[in-house]
Amino acid sequence: MPYLVSFHLGWLIGSLLLGFCMGWISVVQRGHGTSKATATWLAALTAALVAASFARVVPGRFGYWLDLGLIMLACYLIGCTIGAWLRDRVVSRSQPAG
Repeated sequence: MPYLVSFHLGWLIGSLLLGFCMGWISVVQRGHGTSKATATWLAALTAALVAASFARVVPGRFGYWLDLGLIMLACYLIGCTIGAWLRDRVVSRSQPAG
């Protein structure tokens, strides 16, 4: 794991910054989002992939890609969370008190 982070630090920072930008933009959009069934299915898929990564079920190159993909997904989601939170803070401060 430390090897992945040190070797792919540029890509991880890039996914964090991309997530930050998408989190900043997505607050403006008031779309429908995903349904509960789709969100549950995606959460179960992510949990299964994380479990496969920890159990080292996938060997070799594909296991390496799985670990790297999960780390990049985590960086992206952290960036999205930070971007959305900061956008909410900035927008709420700039609105006049009502």
